[in-house]
Amino acid sequence: MKRLIVDMDDVMADATGQFINYYEKEFGVRIDRTILNGKGEGEGFPENHSTIAEFPYRENFFRTMAVNDHCQEVLENLNKKYEVFIVSAAVEYPMSLSEKLQWIKEHFPFLTWKQIVFCGSKAIVHGDYMIDDLVHNLEHFNGEKYIFSAPHNLHLNHFNRLNNWKEVGEKFL
Repeated sequence: MKRLIVDMDDVMADATGQFINYYEKEFGVRIDRTILNGKGEGEGFPENHSTIAEFPYRENFFRTMAVNDHCQEVLENLNKKYEVFIVSAAVEYPMSLSEKLQWIKEHFPFLTWKQIVFCGSKAIVHGDYMIDDLVHNLEHFNGEKYIFSAPHNLHLNHFNRLNNWKEVGEKFL
């Protein structure tokens, strides 16, 4: 069985949307997602960059992210066909470990604890395919690499691109 490695933030979960929501709550300004296109993570917001960098350290930031459209049903079907591992570089933010685990259990009950890998660097991960939104996570991967579209990577053409979960399903199912 082929091994499929799937990232969480901005692949399974809408991390960009979470930053937009937190920014609106904090500053009363709703940011149009499109102004973030082509900007680095955390960039593109009009001001208060130091506050934006604090959002992932706040309680429930990771726990309350929205699930990306069609992710649940596609991933459930992929789980029947592949050896699926959810791999997240979660140790940078202390609360993210427990919050991400709770989030996966709630939204993806078909995944077992053995399929969840929290790490610092994804360079240790091996498999046949990897779907991630960050180039540095894909660069050292030994299998086929797929960049999942997010505002911070739309200007990059390093890897094969998957724009959404319908495309993931079409590619892998």
